[in-house]
Parts: sequence; structure tokens; C-alpha cells
Amino acid sequence: MTDIEDIEDIKILVDDFYLKVKNDQLLSPVFATRIQGKDWEKHLNRMYDFWNTVLFFQRGYKGNPFSKHLGFPITEVHFSKWVELFTETVDHHFSGEKADETKKRANNMALMFQSKIAYFASKPNAKPLM
Repeated sequence: MTDIEDIEDIKILVDDFYLKVKNDQLLSPVFATRIQGKDWEKHLNRMYDFWNTVLFFQRGYKGNPFSKHLGFPITEVHFSKWVELFTETVDHHFSGEKADETKKRANNMALMFQSKIAYFASKPNAKPLM
């Protein structure tokens, strides 16, 4: 098994991960509230750019990923499942330093998003900086 080395590897990871998300009883309905039909292609392309920026510092992703998740009906259970599926997908396809870094970054993002969502839920008048 090889490590994550480039955008082609990111595409393998992202495509397989979101196939699992689409088939997951917990996560699929949440994603379906915002992504349907042909919107999936746009989302996948955005995720290729996102992970390419995160892992290889390539300029491609533009946006604020947290703002896209604020207002989603998601809890700790959703984040745990997301991390579980993501880790499972990385481990199925890759091994090495970059694969380990990818899993760590995904876990850290999930924890940060979960914490920020809880914060804004507890402070309805607070507005995130976008």
C-alpha cells in the first residue's frame, strides 16, 4: 500500500469516502439537505481542492469550510461517524506519513467544527467571522 502522494490519490480518497457517506444511514440524510444530484460533482471537486490545499499547500480551495457546516443538524454522533468513515477510507487505500497526517487533520477539523457549532448554538446572538 502506498502513501497519499498527489491529487489523484486525493480523488480516490474523496470519491470512496463520499460514496460511504451517501450510503450511511446517519450521514446521508444530513448531506442530502444540501447536496443533491449534479451538486455532488461540484462538491467532490471542491473537496479535491480542499484536501489538496490542506495536504500539499496547493492554491485551489477558496472558501470558509466552517461556514458551510454552521446550521447543519449535526451532533457529536455525526462527527464521530464522519471521522470513523474517513479513517476507514484512508486506511483502506493508503499507509504512510501523509495518510497519518490526513487522518489527524480530519480528526482535528471534526473536533474544531463540533466545538464551534456547540459554541454558536449556546450563544444565539454571536455571529462567526466569515
